Amino acid sequence: MSDSRKRHEALLYHAKPKPGKIEVVPTKKYATQHDLALAYSPGVAEPCLEIVKDKNNAYKYTAKGNLVAVISNGTAVLGLGDIGPEASKPVMEGKGLLFKIFADIDVFDIEVDATDVELFIQTVKAIAPTFGGINLEDIKAPEAFEIERRLKEELDIPVMHDDQHGTAIISAAALKNAIDITNKDISKVKIVVNGAGAAAISCTLLYLKLGAKKENVVMCDSKGVIRSDRDNLTSQKAEFATDRDLHTLDEAMHNADVFIGLSKGNVVSPEMLLTMAKDPIVFAMANPVAEIDYDVAVATRKDIIMATGRSDHPNQVNNVLGFPFIFRGALDVRATKINEEMKMAAVHALADLAKKSVPEQVNIVYDEVSLAYGREYIIPKPFDPRLIYEIPPAIAKAAMDSGVALEPIEDWDKYREELMERSGSGSKEIRILHNRAKSNRKRIVFAEADHIDVLKAAQRVHDEKIGDPILLGRKEVILALKAEIGFTAIVPIIDPKIDEETERRERFGKIYWQNRRRKGRTLSEATKLMRERNYFAAMMVNEKEADALITGYSRPYPTVLKPILELIEKDKGVTKIAATNLMLTKQGPLFLADTTININPTAKELVKITQMTGNFVKMLGMKPNMAMVSFSNFGSSNSETSKKISEAVSYLHRHFPDTVIDGELQADFALNPEMLAKEFPFSKLNGKKVNVLIFPNLESANITYKLMKQLNHAESIGPIILGLSKPVHILQLGSSVDEMVNMAALAAVDAQEKEKRSKINNNLV
Repeated sequence: MSDSRKRHEALLYHAKPKPGKIEVVPTKKYATQHDLALAYSPGVAEPCLEIVKDKNNAYKYTAKGNLVAVISNGTAVLGLGDIGPEASKPVMEGKGLLFKIFADIDVFDIEVDATDVELFIQTVKAIAPTFGGINLEDIKAPEAFEIERRLKEELDIPVMHDDQHGTAIISAAALKNAIDITNKDISKVKIVVNGAGAAAISCTLLYLKLGAKKENVVMCDSKGVIRSDRDNLTSQKAEFATDRDLHTLDEAMHNADVFIGLSKGNVVSPEMLLTMAKDPIVFAMANPVAEIDYDVAVATRKDIIMATGRSDHPNQVNNVLGFPFIFRGALDVRATKINEEMKMAAVHALADLAKKSVPEQVNIVYDEVSLAYGREYIIPKPFDPRLIYEIPPAIAKAAMDSGVALEPIEDWDKYREELMERSGSGSKEIRILHNRAKSNRKRIVFAEADHIDVLKAAQRVHDEKIGDPILLGRKEVILALKAEIGFTAIVPIIDPKIDEETERRERFGKIYWQNRRRKGRTLSEATKLMRERNYFAAMMVNEKEADALITGYSRPYPTVLKPILELIEKDKGVTKIAATNLMLTKQGPLFLADTTININPTAKELVKITQMTGNFVKMLGMKPNMAMVSFSNFGSSNSETSKKISEAVSYLHRHFPDTVIDGELQADFALNPEMLAKEFPFSKLNGKKVNVLIFPNLESANITYKLMKQLNHAESIGPIILGLSKPVHILQLGSSVDEMVNMAALAAVDAQEKEKRSKINNNLV
């Protein structure tokens, strides 16, 4: 992607459809005068009076207990430097977004126009009663040290400067495991730290608490090794000044066991790596360009353990592994501070989590056969679903043990269950889907690339490395539109109607005719059909000239489906295809089936739809908990619809007892665990969160998904075709660019899974 294109896209993202990245959403009813009288005057006086009696009641009657302030003066914004408070606001909003999606913590971002330390401290103290915790961000050193120290001493809520402690906690966990894997002694390892800012100082201090010795640490800044004979050292740098006869980073690297990079890109050479001790541990954490390139480092030293700040290499040191979950644990016990015991608890919890067996969901997300503790897996992955229920309990317990928790947790099992429900609002599934697609890029045909929105989607797919687009359509139109939107990348453009494609049309037509000649097709007709984009594109996938197909943007669904069904074979054992929609709701992902294909399926067909949908959910790394929904509950109606659902469920219970499904159920009972448990304690769905709804007919499924999409603004991926042997997916007419990009990511993942299955089957033959 060109720099101008990146700039335009970033600005557009922040400006539309409304400026910024976060908003305030009411959590109480407000429709009637009665509601408003409770929300404000006169009803609001009652909680006010209760808080006057005891200010701790603010946690009971207001949002304080789940509200964190992200506060900055914009003096040290990552990669940008001292840009001031207003310019730092997009960064602080972004931090608020991460708090919400990873740990369900609400945030107000506060940008303070104060570079004076005392003024900044007094400003934060004055607004602190609003919040349950304070995350300091992007404040330059050495002022950051004094600001955090004072606020921690003078406030009774958790305060943490994430730039200092976030990287320190994550890298300390990684360092602990790297030292364990190399069988080194942390009290004896020689550590070189390149960088002397807030993060570097905090990292080094935490390593000392982990057991490293100060005499074994050499710290460097832009002037070289920080020596005790240097003038004008800050107190923080002076603490790590050395008397050893070392002056340059090159000299410091000789026989070092560990290199910690928190500086700038390309300052470490392969020659420096070669002088390090056996089994060197190198954390090159500068972003976006590391101190030494990952591929260069691992090629230079086969015995290296390497970590970076990047997501496209193993062992990513990412602050998102820490701050959301640290504050989550601190808030949940009403900790008065985040102390050293809590930080060390986070270190040990993260390190221990990496040693545990990795859930298959994580392997699927990162396209790994089996992630296992070792040189390329020393720290958990950011998409690990266990983080939300493993790290906060460790923080909460450390707060309780160290005496800073005002609301101790008594039922830890219940607390873990509550944390699982806080899996993070937002489109987590989309992030996971895109990440998987990027891990093994596939060739995706966009059959209507001469429409500007389709082309924009293809451009996104290319630029974000989700897949390699093939543009199908009128070539002259595509070229003109590419120029219009600044899509300069060289990608294949295919126009099925031009003379250049005569040979391929004839070849595809002959193959198609051979398959359909006993079904009324002539060779001439078959060849002529190859001028139509959906026939041509489907044949590209059939003949392995593309890995997946996206179509349907500009034409009605049945029109597009017809050539697909003629050309693409069904999966083994499938007699009828189906479709599901993935709805991304505030309560988590919800799959609806069948939303577009089977008008009135029989009981037997409902069984097949259920099995195909369940298998698809598993493919995405989730466990399907399925309900067959109706207007009745467990035989309360003798209608044909109710009876066929009951028959289908009964069959599945008898022949596939491990399948988690029940019905017939009304939708509210299926989605409300308390209602279900109270009225139907015998249901197989009790104690489980339903994430799949199987509908009795297309009418009810289609209406439901479209209502959810429009009224609740639930993001949708689909309809996703189930049961085809090739990854071909049909969009809804007029889909948005985002919907097309998400569908392309899903098609890529579908192609990956079908490729894996094919290899397994070939090996069995």
